[in-house]
Amino acid sequence: MGAVTPLAKENKPTGSVKPIVDLTRADMERVNQLILSKAGSDVQMIPEVANHLISSGGKRLRPMLTLATAAMFGYRGEHHVRLATSVEFMHTATLLHDDVVDESDLRRGKSSARMIWGNQASVLVGDFLLGQAFRMMVETGSMQALKVLSDAAAVIAEGEVFQLAVSKKMETTEDDYIAVIRGKTAELFAAAAEVGPIIAGAADADRVALRDYGMALGLAFQLVDDVLDYGGSSADLGKNVGDDFREGKVTMPVILAYQRGNEIERAFWRNAIEDGVNDDAALEKARMLIEKHDALGDSIARALAYGEAARAALSPLPMSPARHALEEVVDFCIARIS
Repeated sequence: MGAVTPLAKENKPTGSVKPIVDLTRADMERVNQLILSKAGSDVQMIPEVANHLISSGGKRLRPMLTLATAAMFGYRGEHHVRLATSVEFMHTATLLHDDVVDESDLRRGKSSARMIWGNQASVLVGDFLLGQAFRMMVETGSMQALKVLSDAAAVIAEGEVFQLAVSKKMETTEDDYIAVIRGKTAELFAAAAEVGPIIAGAADADRVALRDYGMALGLAFQLVDDVLDYGGSSADLGKNVGDDFREGKVTMPVILAYQRGNEIERAFWRNAIEDGVNDDAALEKARMLIEKHDALGDSIARALAYGEAARAALSPLPMSPARHALEEVVDFCIARIS
């Protein structure tokens, strides 16, 4: 199976990041300058490792969410730039840590930092970036924003540990898996979308709406990544296709294929995921079984449902360029599988 199961033409989203990129362009230039400044250190290895990942071409959706949601309520200060930079540093730190835990060779199409500088440097530079993120949060003087992002840091770590606990276990349930990705991926999307209205002084109801939007968007985003790992390309993922399989990760397509399989097929999955028999031939068989049981199609359906939940969360908010940009981001995330 060489391609992702296509969406029906009438259901295919056609979103774009252009509206949010255009909306936040001036502020993102300031974020990028602050990123370079705060990633600096007299310890030469710190900026080398940090900039290797920071400059590797990520779309920086999470900080753009903070900037766009602050703009939605007319914020004109400076603190949204610090919060957006904090969000990006938190994300970068988790990527550095994840690559060590997952023993990943590639990140965004390049050799991962751990492959160049080693695991110890990757972990410690990730810790440095988290420290810088919290410094910038404190500089805003917003205890509410600090609480949201510090809570997110704890939840993300819990999600990563929970993923480690269920890794290579084929009895992982769909509910378990949603709990994992809610923590390790969706929580930072939610926090990024929530701190914008906080710093802009928006009403509590608006904060909740945008947090709900970010959470649903993050869940959809991760489910799309799950699908791409079995039917996308390295360019789509920024890592090797099949890495989740080789690392023994039990993701949504695997859970669905395992639940729907016969005993012989379940024995294959246990052998591949739990016992590590995951060579190229096993990957091809995994893809065949996932296709046989429509596990990609149903994973896509779940991503679409979370995408609809994200759009619904925005419905109480007045139409504006920022709301339009956020809606387009939802469609863009889903469209990666079309």
